[in-house]
Amino acid sequence: MEETNNYKAHIVVLPYHGQGHLNPMLQFSKRLSSKGIKITLATTLSNTKSIQEDASLFASIDFESIYDDLTHGGVAAPGGFKGFLDRFEAVGSRNLIDLIKRIQDSSDGNNCVKCLIYDANISWASNVANEVGNIAMGAFFTQSCAFVAQCYPMHCDLFGVSPSMGPLASIFDLPELHIPNLPSLGAETGCYPPIIRYILRQFDNCEKADWILFNSFHHLEEEVINWMSKIWPVRPIGPTLPSIYLDNRVKDDNNYGFNIHKPNTETCMKWLDSKKTRSVIYISFGSAASLNADQISEIANALLQSKNSFLWVVKPSEEDKLPAHFKDRIKNCFYSDKGLVVKWAPQLAVLRHGSIGCFVSHCGWNSTMEAISLGVGVVAMPQFLDQMTNAYFVEHIWHVGINPKTDENGCCARDEIHRCIEEIMHGERGEVIKKNVARWKALAKEAIDEGGSSDKCIDEIIARLCS
Repeated sequence: MEETNNYKAHIVVLPYHGQGHLNPMLQFSKRLSSKGIKITLATTLSNTKSIQEDASLFASIDFESIYDDLTHGGVAAPGGFKGFLDRFEAVGSRNLIDLIKRIQDSSDGNNCVKCLIYDANISWASNVANEVGNIAMGAFFTQSCAFVAQCYPMHCDLFGVSPSMGPLASIFDLPELHIPNLPSLGAETGCYPPIIRYILRQFDNCEKADWILFNSFHHLEEEVINWMSKIWPVRPIGPTLPSIYLDNRVKDDNNYGFNIHKPNTETCMKWLDSKKTRSVIYISFGSAASLNADQISEIANALLQSKNSFLWVVKPSEEDKLPAHFKDRIKNCFYSDKGLVVKWAPQLAVLRHGSIGCFVSHCGWNSTMEAISLGVGVVAMPQFLDQMTNAYFVEHIWHVGINPKTDENGCCARDEIHRCIEEIMHGERGEVIKKNVARWKALAKEAIDEGGSSDKCIDEIIARLCS
């Protein structure tokens, strides 16, 4: 571990293990580092090894493993997802305490650990901070403010406490949450499924945190942030994108971080370079969502029906679900000049490319923020949980996309997908959406610019740690 004598303060960052959780906190860490803060990021051994393959891109950050998932098992080990979470808490909490104490013992008084910033999903981290003592805490939520606020009344109901504020639904006519078929997290007891009870644990010990951090910006969720700020010390510090896509203040910062699959960068960019401005449909459902064969077939046929070219990310686990007539027309990942199908894409570079006309997305929060920050209209096809809330805001609050109708099984038909794509690419509503995404793109950049709302939140945190 390198000497920290020239740093203003030292922060330990603890992200959740998944790609969609790790990358926003990694980007936030780079932003803090650019302002003179020493960062040690604690995660699983597999994540540490993957990230350090590109160590030169993260030279300002130390990576420390607090759980050896390669030996003791990840989510595929005995006990499944719940077993992994239990092991990670038992082993990771001890090792995190040892890590912080080791840093404290080896540091001078000015450069000891001043703060632990942890993913709110890892609620036990607040107990670690209390045990090591005398350090600040920041709980980092990787979902939208709106979704977290939507869950808050359920948290109060589960623990039998009166909400400090009325339900968010009284402000927005929010849709019901769809519960996916995810790995079991325990017995089906009580009024909430295990996955919801697990999500509600994010609120554990929030009242002890010095800051509640969100990958969002004030203008984007102003009404919700104002609502939540009456309960907690909310600080929107987003968008957490590499600096090259926003303000260019962090030198050579163009790498997002961790990818679950290796992106086909050269192939994607060369193919996009051959396309006309705003002529390509980009389709990706992120790292976690898994579409069934019927939905993949409907998307495939909608793309063949469209006159526009398409770039479609189909994960290895979903390739067998592509319809035969579609696969027959793909050669070497290409469907003639019309389409390109890849296992993974460099999403930020793709969304920034001038040939992209719309983004067919599951509306995970990272993808939603990226589309807004880079000015791309969205065909919103949410699959579960926070994606439903994000899609609602995309269409009804921010007016940057369209949410296609689904049948009683939650499947969206090819004609409906095609209609929404055509509306954004060529219709009158699409012109309105283009104006709106341009406005939000400017506001996203303004938030993180020097003196912007998010930048001020970051500076406030640093000033307190250095006082």
